[in-house]
Amino acid sequence: MAIATTSTTTLLLTGRPSALYSSKFGRPAATVQRTRGFTLVEMMITVATLAIVASIALPSYVEYVTRSKIVEATSGLNDMRVRLEQFFADNRQYPSACIASAAGPAPAGKIYLPASVKHFTFTCTLSATAYTVTATGSASSNMTGFVYTIDQASSRKTTSLPSGWAGAGPSSTCWITRKSGDC
Repeated sequence: MAIATTSTTTLLLTGRPSALYSSKFGRPAATVQRTRGFTLVEMMITVATLAIVASIALPSYVEYVTRSKIVEATSGLNDMRVRLEQFFADNRQYPSACIASAAGPAPAGKIYLPASVKHFTFTCTLSATAYTVTATGSASSNMTGFVYTIDQASSRKTTSLPSGWAGAGPSSTCWITRKSGDC
């Protein structure tokens, strides 16, 4: 007995009639070839699973990116505090103005604002014995609503946060870095 197999049919060659026929003889072949691929149900289950995972992961990722941008504000404010205190130690008063960063030393009686900032705008209010430096989130970086301050007493405050974030206001005593209001 010999069995001849092609890609679409199987033919049993024995010299007598058989239950298996080739489609060459006009009769259906006994074997059915299975097509490869995914069924509609399998595809729908996969899409539903991906949608569930994305709905859980995407908000967490967006909050993580926002928190990473807040670091620019807090580090810039700390840098300004240190430089203002150094200026006060050298001159027995704070500078008369904060100016945009440039090359070289700052002009007499002035201090540079933090350089290379993308997500926040820094401003300062100065007098001979007091200062307040403010970092305000920029709209181009989706940081609208974030406002952080520091003053000569090293009081850190979060004066404003976007909706959904907790802990901002006059009673704030730290820089809020998480939606839950944690510092």
